[in-house]
Amino acid sequence: MMQRHLAGARILAQGLAGAPRFASAAAAARAFGALQGQDLPGVIASLALRTGGDVSAVLAAFDRGEVVRGYPMRGTVFAVAADSLAWITELCAAGPLRAAVARRTQLELTDQHVDRAREVLEELAGPHSRPGSGRGVLRAELQAAWEAVGIPVAQGRGYHVLAELIAGGDACYGPWREQETAVVLARHWLTTGSDLAGTFDGDRTAATAELALRYFTTRGPAGERDLAWWSKLPLRAIRAALPLLEDRLESGVAGRDGRLHAVAADARGDSAERLWWRPGLLEEYARAERDTQRELLLPGFDELVLGYRDRLFLMDEERHRALVPGGNGMFRRCAIRRGEVVGTWTRRGPAGRRTLDLTPLRPVSEAQLARFEKLFAAFPVTSP
Repeated sequence: MMQRHLAGARILAQGLAGAPRFASAAAAARAFGALQGQDLPGVIASLALRTGGDVSAVLAAFDRGEVVRGYPMRGTVFAVAADSLAWITELCAAGPLRAAVARRTQLELTDQHVDRAREVLEELAGPHSRPGSGRGVLRAELQAAWEAVGIPVAQGRGYHVLAELIAGGDACYGPWREQETAVVLARHWLTTGSDLAGTFDGDRTAATAELALRYFTTRGPAGERDLAWWSKLPLRAIRAALPLLEDRLESGVAGRDGRLHAVAADARGDSAERLWWRPGLLEEYARAERDTQRELLLPGFDELVLGYRDRLFLMDEERHRALVPGGNGMFRRCAIRRGEVVGTWTRRGPAGRRTLDLTPLRPVSEAQLARFEKLFAAFPVTSP
């Protein structure tokens, strides 16, 4: 069942309603812990939407080495603050990294191939991996250099090797260059001492608590199983960390319509699942409820849609199938109103004269369409 008030509270927590909550792209990335980033224009838009809408400011944060992309969890690309990628990856990426190493034989790759790829990466990217001035190396340039020394790159092998090197802490995606984020050496580009040992003295429970705090502060109201799904950390690790946060978060349950209650007995038809959120969110939502119910246009892989184990607080099953046709993991851009998905959208027309192409999944009035078109005109894009 869709839960309008739960959706509204999450929209507010995520910085998608009211005045910009985050002062910069780096601040937003740090607050979120990680934002789904395999769709590069999409994650740039997600950061811009939460920081005032300026794409150039987001790209500058990549260039300065404040925001990077990596594989911190789930074997998927995320945008992360540069002072957080190393420790989050150490905390969450061990399983996907083991799986990647195990696939080498299937891909006819050897340990020697990966070791040599690492050496070439250091030779090629090393001189160009200083934040603020370094421009990194393009993926095509890197793969050409690998192929030249006998490392197989065809049929996804080069992509696999690069992903493995990033998940292993050797590289990351850094500055914006030629419509992509270039590859840089992690030890030169990332904040010094930002690994688990340097940040938390190796304390995994403290690191889990910090990640949980970031997750619930920006995505709450959400439950421990949402965090476990998102991070792939075991529930036992999350439950061991939550007591460290009791004075830094509020908690309660959601009723049938998603309205939040600190006491379970006050909720009607609640799921009895304990939810966590940032202090003061309930009071802020009471003041800003109307703003959270306004129209929104989101990129295809935004954290409002992908940040939770269950997306049906925003839509029913029919609309979910339209948003993810074929269930293949490719998410269309969505249009939201009153806390629910009412359509999908894309751009049409030649560069410089793009118009909104909205496919309604629920009735959209002329006045509502006009508001969506206004949002489209201001939507942050990285290319014409």
